[in-house]
Amino acid sequence: MKPPAFNTPYDGSSKPFTIGLRPLQISEWIEIDDQLPAYIEEKRRLYAEIPDKVLVAEDGTEAAQQEVLELLVEHLQAHYPTLGHFRLRGDDGFKGDILKSPLARAALLVQEDLVLMRKSPEGWRLVAASLCFPSAWNLLEKFRKPLHQIHAPVPEFGGGTRNASMIERIFDNLRVEEPVLRWNWSLHDDMKLYHPHSNSGPGRRFGEGDLRDKVILRLERQTLRKLPKSGDILFTIRIQVDPLEVLEMHSDGPKLAQAIDAQLGAMSSDQLNYKGLTDERLRLSARLKQIGQKQ
Repeated sequence: MKPPAFNTPYDGSSKPFTIGLRPLQISEWIEIDDQLPAYIEEKRRLYAEIPDKVLVAEDGTEAAQQEVLELLVEHLQAHYPTLGHFRLRGDDGFKGDILKSPLARAALLVQEDLVLMRKSPEGWRLVAASLCFPSAWNLLEKFRKPLHQIHAPVPEFGGGTRNASMIERIFDNLRVEEPVLRWNWSLHDDMKLYHPHSNSGPGRRFGEGDLRDKVILRLERQTLRKLPKSGDILFTIRIQVDPLEVLEMHSDGPKLAQAIDAQLGAMSSDQLNYKGLTDERLRLSARLKQIGQKQ
């Protein structure tokens, strides 16, 4: 397997607090790299220790979950034929009933989290999910809620906003043969994959020095794919974490640091607060400018 790609959505091409969807070739739907075993092992740990916090499903979603499992197996056999991990071994070493869920079994094939959305009179609702690697949100708080309520804490994305209406229309008009991709990125203070706690509010998170330390670039590769049988939409989230120091070792690092600094400087106070950067903005800017000056 290949090493992780050096993805840089923070270069200005995927600005925070924008929808930013783009077409996605089905052949590129799922990304596999040599970190797959570590991601799967972390999912197994979370399934064993806190299953009720990382796996949810409404009754009546079983057929759609099975559809996800079969679609993933088909995709992996077609595009990653040498991996040989498509068939789970019995109960995969787990005790209990969690792997009776097709969605849980599907999630153990890939690095992505899997979230199932279903159309209802209230809008598109989160009806099932295997979410082991949230980025500052709690699955139990979002379960069964429609999109506009899920996005309520996000500045300019709650119910009644233009962005909320656009997202609903995007979901309504998504075609089976035309999946889409978007990137999201944020800044954290550790490399943990399981990150259910909000970063919003005041306070320092990145050490006590004049410059921020322990800054982690957390990337989310998100895809939307309409399921051909159920008509539900599968939302996948692939997490990648990189220390800020990767910019110092890359030929384009100075430009990337400048791009991040510019985007943070353009955020409103509500956006900075949501990202947990209200009290950290100046120190982070100083650190990014230090990297940006290394030509």
